Amino acid sequence: MSAEATNPATPAPATPSPELSASPPLSTSLERGDPHEQGVPPSHRRKSRPRIDLRRLGRAALLGTTSRDRLPDAIGHVAEAHRAHHPDANMEPLRRAYVLAESSHRGQMRKSGEPYITHPLAVTLILAELGAETTTLTASLLHDTVEDTEVTLDQVREEFGDEVCYLVDGVTKLEKVDYGAAAEPETFRKMLVATGNDVRVMSIKLADRLHNMRTLGVMRPEKQARIAKVTRDVLIPLAERLGVQALKTELEDLVFAILHPEEYEHTRELIVDNASRASDPLAEIAEEVRTVLREAGIPAEVLIRPRHFVSVHRVSRKRGPMRGADFGRLLVLVNEDADCYGVLGELHTCLTPVVSEFKDFIAVPKFNLYQSLHTAVASGDGEIAEVLIRTHQMHKVAEAGVIALGNPYAPPSEEQSDEQSEGRPGVGGRPVDGERVDPTRPGWLSRLLDWQEGAPDPDTFWSTLREDLAQDREITVFRADGGSLGLPEGASCVDAAYAQYGEDAHACIGARVNGRLATLSTVLKDGDTVQLLMGQDPASEPSREWLEHAHTPAARIAIQRWLAAHPSAVATEDPAVREAPETPETPAAARPTDASAARPTDAPSARPAAANAVVDQPGASVRLAGCCTPVPPDEVTGFAVRGGVVTVHRVECAGVARMKSSGRAEVEVRWGDTTECRVTLVAESFGRPHLLADLTEAIALEGVAIVSATVEPPSQQRVRHTYTLQLPDAAHLPGLMRAMRNVPGVYDVSRAQHAAAATQ
Repeated sequence: MSAEATNPATPAPATPSPELSASPPLSTSLERGDPHEQGVPPSHRRKSRPRIDLRRLGRAALLGTTSRDRLPDAIGHVAEAHRAHHPDANMEPLRRAYVLAESSHRGQMRKSGEPYITHPLAVTLILAELGAETTTLTASLLHDTVEDTEVTLDQVREEFGDEVCYLVDGVTKLEKVDYGAAAEPETFRKMLVATGNDVRVMSIKLADRLHNMRTLGVMRPEKQARIAKVTRDVLIPLAERLGVQALKTELEDLVFAILHPEEYEHTRELIVDNASRASDPLAEIAEEVRTVLREAGIPAEVLIRPRHFVSVHRVSRKRGPMRGADFGRLLVLVNEDADCYGVLGELHTCLTPVVSEFKDFIAVPKFNLYQSLHTAVASGDGEIAEVLIRTHQMHKVAEAGVIALGNPYAPPSEEQSDEQSEGRPGVGGRPVDGERVDPTRPGWLSRLLDWQEGAPDPDTFWSTLREDLAQDREITVFRADGGSLGLPEGASCVDAAYAQYGEDAHACIGARVNGRLATLSTVLKDGDTVQLLMGQDPASEPSREWLEHAHTPAARIAIQRWLAAHPSAVATEDPAVREAPETPETPAAARPTDASAARPTDAPSARPAAANAVVDQPGASVRLAGCCTPVPPDEVTGFAVRGGVVTVHRVECAGVARMKSSGRAEVEVRWGDTTECRVTLVAESFGRPHLLADLTEAIALEGVAIVSATVEPPSQQRVRHTYTLQLPDAAHLPGLMRAMRNVPGVYDVSRAQHAAAATQ
């Protein structure tokens, strides 16, 4: 039984606080009341639909008719809201679902003291007012029957079919008896997987949470806070990603009231004070806009949309003292897409536009189906009003998101088929093809479903889910082959590699961003073109440092899984390589020709450089410092570090002076008989085509293996290349540097000096 259902013998708790229980019902009507109008004097409220008395509905649920020839009285409001969006809907499934739900929940009471049936009725009404189709409403009426009553999934399937059964199963919680502390994260995992096949599952869950949040005042404060935090971290971001703004905004306000009561009360006072003012600058600007559009002959509806509590709070923190026009925005609704731009042109011509506030989400819709033009205009007295311009259909989708799409899995109607064959946009003006516009599998949801399979345990899944959902902006980058990748804002080339290639991205050696070589740590921007350079070695390994640049859960989990499966490789990593610039951004031609040099963790033969230096300390191991990469016959010195290791530096290394000044004792070091060594060289050159290929060819001709290479972006037509190289003999170094200097365009080659010396 859910936390909201109680034994009928249990005394009802205190009545919930008005701030949490008196929220007006959702409605896609443009005249619906907003949550922040609570506490506003009646004379200043807009017209709104009367709040439905759930207690009265509860009594009707127990006493109303269940005759087969008409709908029960208790779901009359649901039927009315449903017919407003779907006039030809068949109400028989709703009648049968209500009869089953009422009989199975009979005798159960909510903690607020109402009959339990009022909860599925309220959830269904929320969805009906947002335009959900009949199958969703049927499942909504039944969504707690399997969890809280003796009804089974097989009964639901037999009576209502596979679709309704799938939706009910998707929102049914897993038992704590079976899963213990993992029940909540595993329930969300199950729900998200179900949402991957049918987004209507999450629609029902969001409406369910909204009604529970409205009546949360009957819970203990600590439980209110726990539920509110999960709502804030998981369900509100999901509502945003599914485009259900009507649910998201009310959930935000309810969470705000619970987690930040003082700031909530201050915001409420700001709203009440503004409502008591004699004049309304936003109304004056709205009338001016109506006049402009009427004279231009553009049929449009101009409405004032008050901001909800959280929006007012954000604006007040951003702008300081609030002015009258800051408490709302103007909404201009037109019939056709072209009219949106016509309205924009008239407003920018006849009023004073604030150009920095303009955004076009019609030409470039958001990833959650949202479309609108955003702008702002200034009045004569300096008041600035934000304006949203959209069609009626865009507004419906903006409010209800995927719910407004009805059944996205049903075959297209004849009218929709004609639109698709003519190449016209589909629902909400979006193109009908492409992953990111497919409501049955948005790009972010596909990525989430991919990485959750690799989450090793419920705790990792739960923490990663919250981190993933906190990334509320998405960018699109284009692949060199013409495809595209949807990534969260802040993603790097590492993220792009794992998004495109999965675990095969372990072999990535570099990238080109907009045609130019870039490090794998490069942060991508919306619209960038990314070409990922893949190595040919099937045993390629990811770098531990990639974790610092991985922004997406898919990349982090894949890298962590590989590191966990290869602990010896991580433990025996060559520090000399890690200290040198190590991001491998060169194409396949620049990869090491010696497999052992390319993979220093495979065998001792891959690390001959450490064996070249000898110290007179029994049992001490030697490590060549990556900051100055000493090679024979350089004059060298050493310093003891933790673990009985002696790091070897060139005498002229800047780190030597720092360690001497700090009192570190020097250790005498000499070169042994082995001549193979590793060195880092820096080549300075003028930019020209094919320079990188010519340099790598010159190095290869000297019989030298490239361990790693970095090419910095050009600056004033000059390019800096950094190579870590494996030489078969230290005596080859002068000839190698001479060969590199002879490459046309290269004007200097020198030994590298890195700041890492300070840590030795």
